[in-house]
Amino acid sequence: MTATQETRPAPAPERPPVRRVTGLVVALLVAGVATALGTLVPIVGGPVFGILLGALAAAVVPALRAPRFEPGYAVAAKPVLQLSIVVLGTGLSLQQVVRVGGQSLPVMLGTLAVALGGAWLLGRWLGVRGDTQILIGVGTGICGASAIAATTAVIKAKQAQVAYAIGTIFTFNIAAVLLFPPIGHLLGMSPHAFGLWAGTAINDTSSVVAASFAYGGDAGSYGLVVKLTRTLMLIPIVIFLAVRTARRDARLAAAERGEASAGFSLRAMPWRKIVPLFLIGFIAAATLDSLGVIPQSWHPALSALGTFLITTALAGIGLSLRLADMRRAGSRPLLLGALLWVAVALSSLGLQALTGTI
Repeated sequence: MTATQETRPAPAPERPPVRRVTGLVVALLVAGVATALGTLVPIVGGPVFGILLGALAAAVVPALRAPRFEPGYAVAAKPVLQLSIVVLGTGLSLQQVVRVGGQSLPVMLGTLAVALGGAWLLGRWLGVRGDTQILIGVGTGICGASAIAATTAVIKAKQAQVAYAIGTIFTFNIAAVLLFPPIGHLLGMSPHAFGLWAGTAINDTSSVVAASFAYGGDAGSYGLVVKLTRTLMLIPIVIFLAVRTARRDARLAAAERGEASAGFSLRAMPWRKIVPLFLIGFIAAATLDSLGVIPQSWHPALSALGTFLITTALAGIGLSLRLADMRRAGSRPLLLGALLWVAVALSSLGLQALTGTI
């Protein structure tokens, strides 16, 4: 074989760890820009900017849709997302549940039941089923984007479904921030009553803070405590969804094997499928904070880190998103979110009237 006939050795294929780093760096850069914008426009917040900028970047820069970036986006969308939930747990003291008082718990539990039950009933009526229905219901009933992120980690929802749910929640968060304070003043609500209303009827923590502090008095501090307590409702919901998903997977596996029985057993199932590791970390972090192990001086930095991590996760989801997938979903999920938002807001006021807290 002559020199001209000799073939050069093919370049070594890019190793998976390198591919994961490449996409993750892009997600981190988008998250950095989103965090800066979230500081300038706190009503929107960094996480929402993260998914919006990620989707926009992927739409206008075709190179970012190359397969070599996808492993890194997947790292941001799952492991980083799970880590963010653990870090955010450091800002939840279990004693806060007691401090909000027994008067607020009926309103919190009632509005959660309205959100989840409404998502099931209205979703069936509108034809919005499956993971989109679950994500919008959990996001409305508990804590917006954070609840959607935690739920996504156990039900394995598609990126387009996650994006649509977050977009729906974001739309009504902005509406709540603008409308709740003037409505509260029109109804003559006390700061305490308004804080309870905002904490149970507005989704994301940033929006609760924006609306309740704008109302004045101690509405801000009380609304924030109610909101943080409401976030703890995420624990039993995620455990339930983890078991539900495992049962579904067992049925599908049995069907593929041609077996009549799903063969599902809680005892036989690995514990990590019942209680995801990130959820154990979330509970452990909240417990450590409750015991005073985490100094109060660390809270601002840990909160900022948790928010940045969830912004990175949502940026990864946005970068993986294809807008055509969202267009195919239609307008019905948005209508579901609107109806749930109104139902939760009205039920919160009604429950406050019944319990004498308004």
